[in-house]
Amino acid sequence: MKKQTFTRKSVVNLPLVNPNAAGIDVGDTIHAVAVPEDRGPEPVRSFGTMTGDLEAIAVWLLECGVDTVAMESTGVYWKPLFTLLIQQGLEV
Repeated sequence: MKKQTFTRKSVVNLPLVNPNAAGIDVGDTIHAVAVPEDRGPEPVRSFGTMTGDLEAIAVWLLECGVDTVAMESTGVYWKPLFTLLIQQGLEV
């Protein structure tokens, strides 16, 4: 059997389009939220999915100076969070 060799791919430097953007991986039991690294000591946090948790996400995003959010979701779990973030003035 031939030994596989792995090579490191070159890094592509892309321009920064929105420095105030965050990303959210929306799940059925937790939402993982990432903000730019320079916004605090903990740039990635996990939150629950209850109303109070969703409100805490919005507060944290605004405290971190985020104005745009990209969300990745399976199913319909994104809908309550989307509605709340829009109500808080974030672009989602």
